[in-house]
Amino acid sequence: MGLMNLQASENYINRELSWLEFNHRVLLQALSGDNPVFERMKFLSIVISNLDEFFMIRVAGLRHLVNTGSDKADPAGLTPKQQLSAISKRAHKLMDTEYAVYRSVLAELNLRGISIIGASDLSEEQLAFCGDYFDQTLYPLITPIAVARDAHFPLIPGRSLNLGVLASAKDGKPNLFIVPVPSGVARLVALPCESGHVFIPVEEIVRLRLSTLFPNAVSLTSAFFRITRNGDLSLDDDAVDLLRAVKKSLRQRQKGEVVRLEISADAPDKLIDRLRKHMSIQGKDVYRIDGPINLNFLTKQLYDIEGNEDAQYRPFEQNIPDCLQKDESIFDTIDRGDILLYHPFDSFAPVVRMLSEAADDPDVMSIKITLYRVSHNSPIVEALERAARNGKQVFVLIEARARFDEENNIEFGEELSKSGATVIYGLPKLKTHSKIALILRRERGTVKKYLHLGTGNYNDVTAKLYTDYSLLTANQQLGSDAVEFFNSVTGGLPRPQLTGLTMAPYELRRRFVNELKMERRMVKQGGEGYVFAKMNSLTDPGIIKELYKTSQAGVKIKLIVRGICCLRPGVPGISENIEVCSIVGRFLEHSRVYCFGKGERQRIYLSSADWMTRNLDKRVELLFPVFDKECSARILSHLELYWDDTAKGRRLSSDGKYHPNESSDEYINAQEELIPYPADN
Repeated sequence: MGLMNLQASENYINRELSWLEFNHRVLLQALSGDNPVFERMKFLSIVISNLDEFFMIRVAGLRHLVNTGSDKADPAGLTPKQQLSAISKRAHKLMDTEYAVYRSVLAELNLRGISIIGASDLSEEQLAFCGDYFDQTLYPLITPIAVARDAHFPLIPGRSLNLGVLASAKDGKPNLFIVPVPSGVARLVALPCESGHVFIPVEEIVRLRLSTLFPNAVSLTSAFFRITRNGDLSLDDDAVDLLRAVKKSLRQRQKGEVVRLEISADAPDKLIDRLRKHMSIQGKDVYRIDGPINLNFLTKQLYDIEGNEDAQYRPFEQNIPDCLQKDESIFDTIDRGDILLYHPFDSFAPVVRMLSEAADDPDVMSIKITLYRVSHNSPIVEALERAARNGKQVFVLIEARARFDEENNIEFGEELSKSGATVIYGLPKLKTHSKIALILRRERGTVKKYLHLGTGNYNDVTAKLYTDYSLLTANQQLGSDAVEFFNSVTGGLPRPQLTGLTMAPYELRRRFVNELKMERRMVKQGGEGYVFAKMNSLTDPGIIKELYKTSQAGVKIKLIVRGICCLRPGVPGISENIEVCSIVGRFLEHSRVYCFGKGERQRIYLSSADWMTRNLDKRVELLFPVFDKECSARILSHLELYWDDTAKGRRLSSDGKYHPNESSDEYINAQEELIPYPADN
């Protein structure tokens, strides 16, 4: 097959439609009887959050391309305008399905004595309660906003809940008002009831008392709505002061153009038309919602209702390896051999401990670390602050452009600076996405290097929810590479000369291409080529082309891709040697693993990078080898277990659709098998 065949649009799946297919797989988990009902609520909330970000970033970006006249097709052959049209059709269907699933979840909650009702279902006692709640709590917080026909539309925050009201005076002309629903109160209001738990959405109480807000209106029609704004930051890559540029862009985000309007299904057309005109959106940007708008309240308020432990996932205690339970310095333990942790099955506590001990260890001279996303009360940041106060040299590269964590990271950076740490808020033109911590310790007259390398963030909260690898090592070759890495990113030095680590945007793409070429050569020489990789997303056209060429050479390729996959497997003559599966389950599959070859020539790497163009060319990323044979074997066993998963695994076919893994009649849930439940259970 020639190069043109490999680049033909029919051999690629559109990125945006693939992402919507991923979100559909998440939605299937909200429907799955395998999952307890409270966990199904969580999956519904995840779908909502995912779609919000999708519209704020991806849809907004496509709209910008259309508005600037771009008609350049993507690798799948779709122009921005065609992509927006296809997205609208799929997203409308997805949201309709979501609310059908919501109603099924609601029915199961009712069986548990948990009800969410509307105004028409209120008893007299409950109606009186709602009136008192409005008068005493809501009324002081509500500020109706009049919107004249030719006036500027008020600056309504994106993703906030509002009531659109058409109030007609005696002259019969309807005037438009916006009533923001108070955000500082609980979304669900608990009502008096004889048994169980009964709730009403707070916006229903506001609508009940519209006559109080508009006493002179002779008629009132209303509907709940929520807008989604463009949330992408417009940054000048050449900005001298990156921190100031990010702060300025954050203010602009609040004014981003409207890209979606969600509104009650029963909204009158007149109200929708008025809102559309003010927001400059088309009919396809309007999503009629048959239920409460934004279902995030489900987990925020209902998940912890007592007496429903059987409606939640079975709890477990995270594992800490035996070698780390000894009464000795963690550095002595690491010095004896590499330690591999697989979160959340293995605890993130040893990573925190490593930095915490370093902060107090008189022999530790310096700590250098990259931070992308951290928790709000981060023990990692606390340890770094303590280390700086203890007089150690602490260098922190904290990425100020980590999407939707910008303000959090800036705040932490300022706290670290006050403690005496040296803080850099990222590099011009490149986001720093690598996960690396270097500790320099004085030992026996020399300086020894200790490393943490990871596939996921330094975030103790998400480490309980995401699957990621951590490698704790005293390998001095990797340590020397880490020194070169930090000197490069902090000092603006030329690309570092690394022998073990591989760094994007310099050598990572070439490294992956060379590994694939090596497997092709092996087949050509009469041997067996093999590729087994796991990642979040696969979108880069160059890597996909190399995978197609590798498949054509006869190399067996197995890919575990949780989210977006633009590669089309199983195409005769192009990708018949490629299989793709996706795992969506209790934990978010976040680890990146790249395995090439078999037997003695097998190479296993872990990385912060997916096979996406942004990771390979536009970010600072790291790929690191796993030298220890036991660690490598453990990683490979995880990959094989995921591949055999028949409970949560879905196989991608050449038509772009995902199907249950039916390779075995045995029920296999990989994540559940990895959970360290007590042996007697």
